[in-house]
Amino acid sequence: MSTHAQRERLLLADLLENHGPDAPTLCGDWRTRDLAAHLLVRERRGDAAAGSFVKQLQPRMERVQAEFAEKPYEELLQLFRSGPPRSSPFAIKQIDEAANTVEFFIHAEDVRRAEESWKPRQLDAVFQDVLWRRLEKAARVLARKSPVGLVLRRPDGQTVVARKGTPVVTVTAEPSELLLYASGRQRVAKVEAAGDSEAVARAETADLSF
Repeated sequence: MSTHAQRERLLLADLLENHGPDAPTLCGDWRTRDLAAHLLVRERRGDAAAGSFVKQLQPRMERVQAEFAEKPYEELLQLFRSGPPRSSPFAIKQIDEAANTVEFFIHAEDVRRAEESWKPRQLDAVFQDVLWRRLEKAARVLARKSPVGLVLRRPDGQTVVARKGTPVVTVTAEPSELLLYASGRQRVAKVEAAGDSEAVARAETADLSF
């Protein structure tokens, strides 16, 4: 039985294939080729991927990613579909599920929602619950740069305080949309934000990065 991470990997691979190597994404100025290269560096070149967290290693990461991006696009997709090598921590099913479910979901939306005609995916309740549990654990880290207090709430009332402070903005939506909002995709997340209008505007334009 496939895991959520495996399912999201294949869906993301299909999106990257269908959109081609030069389609826009929501990841800054990255095109789909750049996103594919990033995904491969992350799970195949841990020595370079550390540049995402260690500033001194960032030039190395960018250099290795550029090398991957120069490969034929079909090769990049084939490598991504095949999954991580056995030497990668992501080859362990439990680590893959914990680390990649959200990663692949968000990047799939980065491809989908960069198009003008996108529509929200219809996600089943089980997957929404999975995303909510991930959000509960990561909310404070994701919202650490929020300029206002930030509360994330599901339609059923379940709530997580992502950022303490005043004024407070309460954002209500399904977990998938809340996760996108808290990951810096406020512009495309389908949510309802309540609070002082100035505070809501500050939250919506804050540089919340994933």
